[in-house]
Amino acid sequence: MKNIYKTDFNFPGQISKYEGKVRDVYTIEDNILIVIASDRISAFDIVMPEPIPNKGQVLNQISLKMLKSSEDIIDNWLISSPDPNVSIGRKLNPIKIEMVIRGYLSGHSERVYKSGKRSICGVKLENGLVSNQKFNKPIITPSTKADFGHDEDISKADIIDQRILSTDQYEEIEHITHQLFERGTEIAKKKGLILVDTKYEFGYDNNNKLYLIDEIHTPDSSRYFYVDGYEESVQNGIPPKQLSKEFFRQWLINHNFQGKENQTLPNISREIINDVSNRYIELYNLITGNNFEPRKSNNVLKELESNIIEHLSI
Repeated sequence: MKNIYKTDFNFPGQISKYEGKVRDVYTIEDNILIVIASDRISAFDIVMPEPIPNKGQVLNQISLKMLKSSEDIIDNWLISSPDPNVSIGRKLNPIKIEMVIRGYLSGHSERVYKSGKRSICGVKLENGLVSNQKFNKPIITPSTKADFGHDEDISKADIIDQRILSTDQYEEIEHITHQLFERGTEIAKKKGLILVDTKYEFGYDNNNKLYLIDEIHTPDSSRYFYVDGYEESVQNGIPPKQLSKEFFRQWLINHNFQGKENQTLPNISREIINDVSNRYIELYNLITGNNFEPRKSNNVLKELESNIIEHLSI
């Protein structure tokens, strides 16, 4: 009972529950969301059958700190956090687009580039780039936010043509995305890290005021390299040491799994699970400057439920 894989609560004033890939979201009266960060891990839009110890707590606590660090750039959805795995905030009207911003040719962009394509989401890429090379300036490669199945790359032109956003709306979000990435890059650099790429999500309130929603700058939403050894690794054509979920994706790829049809999920060993958990904790320690303190309760679900109910009654 120390891991949080699935929750099934019924809180006072609860209207609905939504189970995402990683988070369970409870809607409460007065447009309040209770978001519980579970220990589930997803890759290639598929939720893995085994939890990663402490992952949800790491995600939630890093995101709390990072949301706080960006409040001068844009207001966000967060109101409070009554539990290490829980964030409570405003229910907003989410934009069905993830603003993915990339400073380096890595991950998905690298796979697209290696396939021979020289354009991603309408952004042209020059010839001769090498894996994990820094772009001259960060590029934005949005993706659709799918309720089910795979998110898909989408261009700025298509977002506007499909009337998902107006030109003015998109350009406001684009500008804020660059500001947030610059802030995240500054924070990472001070900790000896490189913010390689990340994603941001946004929503509007009923008065059409824009807010930052979801998580930011966590190992689920972002990729980090260590500054130390990065240049040498790129020059030698080897992957830089990193702290992110990409390590787990690459392990799956090496075991012939990318979530495609007729592919079989490999057995995920305890060693891999512990390795992923340790990487999440290492990033927490680096990015927050604190030593991670795991929950001590032997019945995390009961403790979590109690903390939320107590908070709601205040």
